[in-house]
Amino acid sequence: MTQRILYFLTPGENISPFDVTLAADAGFDMVVPLTKIEAKNVAAVVQDAIFCRPPKRFNDTGIFIGGRDVHMATDMFQSAKKAMVDPFQVGVFADPNGAYTTSASVVALVARVLEEHCNMDLAGRRIAVFGTGPVGICTAILAAKQGAKVKLCQLLADDDRREALNFCQRYEVNVEWVSAQTNTEKTDEVADAEIIICAARAGVRILEGSLRNAKKLLVVADTNAVPPSGVLGVGLHDMGVAVEYAHGSFRSIGPLAIGNLKYKVQFGLFEEIQKSSKAALIDFPEAYAFALSLLEKQA
Repeated sequence: MTQRILYFLTPGENISPFDVTLAADAGFDMVVPLTKIEAKNVAAVVQDAIFCRPPKRFNDTGIFIGGRDVHMATDMFQSAKKAMVDPFQVGVFADPNGAYTTSASVVALVARVLEEHCNMDLAGRRIAVFGTGPVGICTAILAAKQGAKVKLCQLLADDDRREALNFCQRYEVNVEWVSAQTNTEKTDEVADAEIIICAARAGVRILEGSLRNAKKLLVVADTNAVPPSGVLGVGLHDMGVAVEYAHGSFRSIGPLAIGNLKYKVQFGLFEEIQKSSKAALIDFPEAYAFALSLLEKQA
């Protein structure tokens, strides 16, 4: 009897129960944890996995790259791709700390709301992303790849500018880094923003009074599901809800709407490894394309 196996690679000591549960529900019979794996170890692991089954059974074996570090995950993903020996290949899916599928869902939902309520796309839109962690950085990159003018807004003094911008360069996009550590700086950065995306840590209100200075807002998305909301006025379940503010109204996207799509994207990509016509290689740009396809089917 065929056993569908997912090898779960992480540089940490533990793997994520959330990821394991989704992988099992999506059809993998076995999820095998391989902990303390770094980029230098990936090639040996992948080649050990690809040669134990004939090439035509590539759907029965998958590699999942987890952990919390998007920089290391990208290195591990690239190492996994290079380790394939044609025709021996298997699917590889990277989603460290859920950042790839979350950022893909945020940008896809923003694009959908813009299209439905503003008759616009992301090209040329001025976007302020508050939060420079994994989700914020990946969100900024995806938006920039769609032609948006993106500012990555630093909230904490120890946020690493060089590291974030180097990651953006790996994906060949230009993203502007700005400080938003004070209320005055936040107020300045929202002034001409058309889209605000809050990807900061949970349970912290990032934008409140600063929105009074926003004059061109079209869409606001918030990933924070732990009260208080990251942005005043954004509801947990909002999906294109009109929210009044000082200079008119914006369309709101709440964290549970984002989380609902994120769940479907991750689940669907685990399935994609098992049913694609060739070995699936899934980074966050591929996760974004998949998120868009799900929204198109729903429409």
